Amino acid sequence: MQKTKKSVAKRFKLTATGKLVRRTPGFRHLLGAKSTKQKRRASRDKLVAPGHAKPLMRCLPFGL
Repeated sequence: MQKTKKSVAKRFKLTATGKLVRRTPGFRHLLGAKSTKQKRRASRDKLVAPGHAKPLMRCLPFGL
């Protein structure tokens, strides 16, 4: 039986076109030390690189 890898399901989201989207790590605390530009860029979701996405997609057999 195929099971969804829950640790992956919590961290990544599948787009309508089948790409993986991730959040930028390290932005829950110590934000006063980070520049506005850094925080603004981190607020956007980022696509997972194709080489990293392949094994992650195997962890999400039913999509999300």
